[in-house]
Amino acid sequence: MNEYQIAFIELALARGALRFGSFKLRSGRESPYFFNAGLLSDGEAMATLGRCYAAALASSGLPFDMLFGPAYKGIPLVTATAVALADRHGRSVPYAYDRKEEKSHGEGGILVGSPLAGRVVIVDDVISDGAAKRQAIDLIRAAGAEPAGVLLALDRQERGESERSAVQELQERYGLRCVSIITLAELIEALSRPGDRQIRISAEQLTSLERYRDRYGVR
Repeated sequence: MNEYQIAFIELALARGALRFGSFKLRSGRESPYFFNAGLLSDGEAMATLGRCYAAALASSGLPFDMLFGPAYKGIPLVTATAVALADRHGRSVPYAYDRKEEKSHGEGGILVGSPLAGRVVIVDDVISDGAAKRQAIDLIRAAGAEPAGVLLALDRQERGESERSAVQELQERYGLRCVSIITLAELIEALSRPGDRQIRISAEQLTSLERYRDRYGVR
């Protein structure tokens, strides 16, 4: 387990962005955990989160030229990641994000930031059904750039309608590599052996996570 992964879990738990209980998902499933990056909403949290994203991307070895954050959650995430890459990894890369609605006045258009060019990494929190990422991929390609990969906070490693997860389907359909700060398997590992870290949960909660993974997890 890398230090940035431990830091991410500790941050998510401390801010209540990672919670345990019973949560109804859009799929209709009852999940024993829920992650909401929108609750990481102060300067310290966003700085730490950006460092975790940047560390995961840097350690992946994925070649890229710029970053893209899909509106809305992806906007602060891509900004924090770009700052952390410059501050901690010596890489000042351009970034951009989109609007939900095209602007007809001022500078106009749907994109804000640097022009999309080269190999572009999409930065977001999670993948549910993959629709938002597919839209981002289409937008990047329409601009003449190349989608290089997707950078996520959490990979739930959960089957969709088929035997594959949304991440696997995206990778197979578009040939993109998906990099995550942490996967469900890694989260369970960290919670099973916390050591001196402040990431403990109850035995009942851990058992619920393992059962959910066994029932819905990808093989």
